[in-house]
Amino acid sequence: MDAALKELEKLERLAGNSRSAKGKAPCIADSLESLLRTLRETKERVQAGTATEDSLTSLSRSIESSKKDIDDRQKEIYNSLSRYGKALDKRFTAPLPSYPKLFSSPEAVQALERTIALHFLRTGQSSIAETFIQETHVDISQEMRVNFSDLHRIITALRNQDIVPALEWTERHREFLAERNSPLEFYLHRSQYIRLLLSTHPPDVATARAYASAKLSNFYGQYEYEVKRLFGCLVYLPLSRLQKSPYADLASPSVHTDLEPMFAKEYCASRGFSRQFPLRVVGDIGGGGALARIEKGRKVMRERKSEWSQSNELPIEIPLSSDNRYHSIFACPVSKEQSTEQNPPMMLSCGHVITEDSLRKLSKPSG
Repeated sequence: MDAALKELEKLERLAGNSRSAKGKAPCIADSLESLLRTLRETKERVQAGTATEDSLTSLSRSIESSKKDIDDRQKEIYNSLSRYGKALDKRFTAPLPSYPKLFSSPEAVQALERTIALHFLRTGQSSIAETFIQETHVDISQEMRVNFSDLHRIITALRNQDIVPALEWTERHREFLAERNSPLEFYLHRSQYIRLLLSTHPPDVATARAYASAKLSNFYGQYEYEVKRLFGCLVYLPLSRLQKSPYADLASPSVHTDLEPMFAKEYCASRGFSRQFPLRVVGDIGGGGALARIEKGRKVMRERKSEWSQSNELPIEIPLSSDNRYHSIFACPVSKEQSTEQNPPMMLSCGHVITEDSLRKLSKPSG
C-alpha cells in the first residue's frame, strides 16, 4: 500500500499546477502558457506588418518545443498511472469472492449480534453497548456486564495514575497471579515508587524509600535484581541525570503505560476471556489480506485440479502481526514446510535447524 500511495503522490504532483511541478520538463500549464504568449506576440507583429521570416521560423520552433514538453509530461503521467495500478494489483492480489449470506439463520444472526455487543462492552463503550443490547434483545448476563465495567474502571484509574484499584484487585487474586507467575503486582508497586521519586523537585527520596521498604520487600526473593536496580537508581537523581544513566529505562513512560495492557491480560485470564478482542482480531486478519490470499490459493488449486490435504491447515502462509501470533512458527529451510508435532524441528550439531522429515531424508545414503 505504501508503494501505491507514493505513486499517487507523484501523480498528484505531475497533475498539479505550475508551482507544484518538479519534473525535468515544464508542466503542461507552463508549456501552454508559453505557447499562447508566443502566438499572441507573432499575431501582433503580423497585424502591425513587422513580422519577418525569422519570426515565423521562431514560432515553428516554439510550437515543436512546447509539443515535445507536453508529450514528455504526459508520458510521465501515464507511467505513474501504470505503476499505481500495478501497486494496487500487487497489494490486492485477488478480488474477494461472493459468498452466500452467512448470517441468514436466526442462530447465526444472534451469534453475530452477541459478538458485537460484547465488543462494545470490552472496548468500554458501555452506553453504545446498552443501546445495542436493548434494540437487538441480545442476552448478555449482568455478571459479564459488571466484569467489563469493573475492568474499564480500573484501566481508567491506571491511566489517571491511580494504582489503588488495581492493587486491590491483585490482592484479591494473588493466588491466581502466583500460579501464572505474573509480575503485575510488583510492576504496580514499581510504578508507584518511580512516581514518588520523580513527581517532586527535588526528589522526595525518604518517602519513596519508605514505600519501597514497606511494599517491595516481599518481592525481593523473586525479583532481587529488579529491587536492587530500584534502589541503585537513587544515586543518579534527579530526572535529568537518571535519563542519561544505566537506569534510564526506569524513567521511561512505558513503566507506567505498560500496566494497562498487562492488567487487562491478567483480568481477562481470570474471567476466562480471550486476551484480545475477537471481533478486532477477525477484522485485522481477514481485512489485512488473509481472505484475498485464501481465495487466490483456492483458485490456483482449482486450476491444478488439486485439493487441500488437511481440513484444519492452510496450504499457504498468512502474514500475521506480532499481536496475533500465539505460538512460535518454524518453517524448514529445506522442505519449506511448517513444523508440526509429528514433524518437529531438530537442531543439527552444526547449529542449523531443520524438520525431522528433512533430517531423515538427508541422512539416507542417497540424500
